[in-house]
Amino acid sequence: MEEKNKDELSFFQDKYEQLRREIAKVVIGQDEVIESLLVCIFSRGHCLLIGVPGLAKTLMVNTIANVLGLKYSRIQFTPDLMPSDIIGTEILDESRNFRFNRGPVFAHIILADEINRTPPKTQSALLEAMQEKNVTVAGKKYVLESPFFVLATQNPIEQEGTYPLPEAQLDRFMLNVTLEYPSAQQELEIVKETTTGKVPNLSSIISREEMLAFQDMIEALPVPDNVYHYAVSLVGKTRPGTEAAHPWANEYLSWGAGPRASQNLIIAAKTQAAIHGKYSPDIENVKSVAPAILRHRIIKNYKAEAENISVEDIIEEFMQQ
Repeated sequence: MEEKNKDELSFFQDKYEQLRREIAKVVIGQDEVIESLLVCIFSRGHCLLIGVPGLAKTLMVNTIANVLGLKYSRIQFTPDLMPSDIIGTEILDESRNFRFNRGPVFAHIILADEINRTPPKTQSALLEAMQEKNVTVAGKKYVLESPFFVLATQNPIEQEGTYPLPEAQLDRFMLNVTLEYPSAQQELEIVKETTTGKVPNLSSIISREEMLAFQDMIEALPVPDNVYHYAVSLVGKTRPGTEAAHPWANEYLSWGAGPRASQNLIIAAKTQAAIHGKYSPDIENVKSVAPAILRHRIIKNYKAEAENISVEDIIEEFMQQ
């Protein structure tokens, strides 16, 4: 790697460490979740976060937006939310001319809170913006400003009155991250830090321009052929009924992951490698990001349910072979 690229990578790693320390002033624990969110942002992806209420999802995203110096919007998804509430609508101004009033989707970081509580029509409005990076209103296209990152949350314990995202739409999310309860020690620290009335002062660590430059740098990182082959082979194992299928795929899966999973494995592996100071990703980086990339893209069958085989068990088996 050229000296200039080495300097850029070193600068990026220093900035990432500063980011991590700044976020830790507010968010205690959840290091793996925060790393996953940052991997997603630097990879130009979107993230689906599954977690019960009260685990600081909103605080986490708000904090990340502040330390990245990016514009942040929170959209609370409800059954009566309309597409225009997300993307905006045309209004008639005092001069009797139509003017586009931009919705909350025109931000850099979007928290789509409880996305499964709104009907498919409204879900699709956001998912289209995620895919196309623009919205169309009254025949006119409006481009969303980069970087553009959507974090959608789902509550796993309340299913009544929800509209689960179809598998084809879940594929728009690069990562599916599960948020766990904090440990007893972490919860003790959280209670101590949040019941004193003190509010930490956060500094903006990375500007929008630096973020875009880092995204370009990560995209340009070289990838060895064996890493490409491993990523494509791993995804191929998930597809039942194909020549590349793993025996567990034929036995326990109804459907496997598509080519977007292979692309995401490589992009996320590049970002994780850069975060840890490596000039190019290896197979271990692919394995590290694989569960979050594959868990929402493979569909278990009834036999897997009956035998209590989890998606994580299946992915682990694929990676061991």
